[in-house]
Amino acid sequence: MRNRLVALACAVTAAATTAVTALTQVSASAATRPVAGPRIAAHFDLSHGQTPENIALEPDGTAVVTFAAGRQVAAVSPRGDTRILATLPAPADGGVHTPKLGFALTAGIVRAHDGTLYFLYASGTSDLTGLWRLRPGGTPHRIAALPADGLPNGLALDEHHDRLYMADSALGRISTVPTTGGTPTTWSAAPELASTGFLGVNGLKIHRGALWATNLDRGTVVRIPFGPGGRPGPVQIRATGLTGIDDFAFTGRGDDILAALDGPNKVVRIHPDGTWTTVLTSADGLQNPTSVAVRRNVAYIPSAAYATASDPNLMLAPVASPRDGAGHAPHDHP
Repeated sequence: MRNRLVALACAVTAAATTAVTALTQVSASAATRPVAGPRIAAHFDLSHGQTPENIALEPDGTAVVTFAAGRQVAAVSPRGDTRILATLPAPADGGVHTPKLGFALTAGIVRAHDGTLYFLYASGTSDLTGLWRLRPGGTPHRIAALPADGLPNGLALDEHHDRLYMADSALGRISTVPTTGGTPTTWSAAPELASTGFLGVNGLKIHRGALWATNLDRGTVVRIPFGPGGRPGPVQIRATGLTGIDDFAFTGRGDDILAALDGPNKVVRIHPDGTWTTVLTSADGLQNPTSVAVRRNVAYIPSAAYATASDPNLMLAPVASPRDGAGHAPHDHP
């Protein structure tokens, strides 16, 4: 397990240092802060692969996370108690053929209103890689196979049309499949989704008539509108210069976004005009944040400690109004 985490830490660090635009380093005291006081709600066990990669929220505030290196899905109660919901089968070869990483990865997760969980698993093998489903009280099973040479990562759910959208960070494309499962089809393979050497399209969210995505290598946020018949429209680049960007969430205020920057160890607020500000750093307790979820003006931020190798955790941070805070410098974008 330690060797797997070291390999991923090296990959994360390399991505952060070779991205197209480097972040300006800003101390926590100089950042525009969205919070009255972030706090660590739960600490995880690094030695057991409890590296939280993605997150979905229950109505009562329970956070459901995927443990990337542990091949697990877990529920974290509002009191901070962690309960394992599922452990996925290990590939026969140990996951050494998983693209880019060399170990099996449990990645994006979403929750339907009936409590059904959908999540992605990359094992480097054709028998396990794909989209998995876990109904309340049930056991997980794969409902859609995905290419073994891919790295399924971000996941978005459109309950209105009973469809799921899956980002493949290695193959640089987004595929889609009904919530009942089946054979996925490619929805978009636009050049803006491709990697430049490590990982391309990453996080996914459906928001205001479009599918939004991040690209880790390119440091971008893109918007792809849904056209006639649900087909993708022209790709729009909405933000750039976001080195190490992983997954993200909308704050509920228009197109205002909170995004996790993994390698740089930051959370940034991306404004609708494409500018962005740093709002949380390692000084607040971040340990390589991987994703963000927002519920009732509270941001839930999992940190996987891929590179810090110290304290994987779940942070809670009250979300303030856009561009307000404690009067600190509001700009950190080139």
